[in-house]
Amino acid sequence: MRVGEVRVDAVADGTFVARRSYFGEAVPADAHPELFDRDDAAWLPIGCFVVRTGDRVVLVDAGLGPEAQSLPDGMLLVGGQLPTGLRALGVRPDDVTDVVCTHLHADHVGWLFGPDGEPVFPGATVWFGAGDAAHFVDGPGEMAAHVRTGFRRWAGTPRLRALAEDAVVAPGVEAVLTPGHTPGSLCVSVTSAGERLLLLGDAITCPVQLAEPGWRSLGDVDPALAGRTRARLWRVLGEEGTSGVGAHFPQLAHGRVTGSRLWQPADQR
Repeated sequence: MRVGEVRVDAVADGTFVARRSYFGEAVPADAHPELFDRDDAAWLPIGCFVVRTGDRVVLVDAGLGPEAQSLPDGMLLVGGQLPTGLRALGVRPDDVTDVVCTHLHADHVGWLFGPDGEPVFPGATVWFGAGDAAHFVDGPGEMAAHVRTGFRRWAGTPRLRALAEDAVVAPGVEAVLTPGHTPGSLCVSVTSAGERLLLLGDAITCPVQLAEPGWRSLGDVDPALAGRTRARLWRVLGEEGTSGVGAHFPQLAHGRVTGSRLWQPADQR
């Protein structure tokens, strides 16, 4: 993807096998067969993005890491492929200057720290929402022990940047607070030459939620606030020159909202 003069590459760390129950108990059993098209499940990516601007290499989200996690109703997360994807792009761990975690759920932080709590990207500053630190690192939210160790070991150092407000990460790259899915959930706005791309994390799980505004996410910490945030982001994605993509959008394909309130993938423009 190009956003003006900025290059953005999508990289999948693995696969999220989702069922209709992920989006809520009231979702009909026959809803959207085009999405749930294999074994009555949606096979979605665990997406990360590499943004290159000037001399900065910004990684947005850090995948699940080399593991598998079972979820209710036979759902599954399987990770481990981010290093391979980065290598294919010619990006080494030392090249990454910044990592922005849209939130601190397991499938977005798995490659931040190794089993010993040491950084996987040794020269990178890690940006994340302060509300998520309170919930996951210091509170009741689930977090892998080695990831929590890494956050606690490096707390208070320049390596970690907890955000309580929107912040510029790099030229043309801004972290924007979009709470609801988690308390400190972020989106990343990439702008250049009059174009804007929103890297949505899980603030919007899947484009189907535009047609189905009542479909939530199993992982929403505050479902009501998450719903309001999704509605706001849909409005932004309808603005001229703005497109977006979430971490679990099919094929990690970006798109926009048309004037008729339909989702239009970029390859159809």
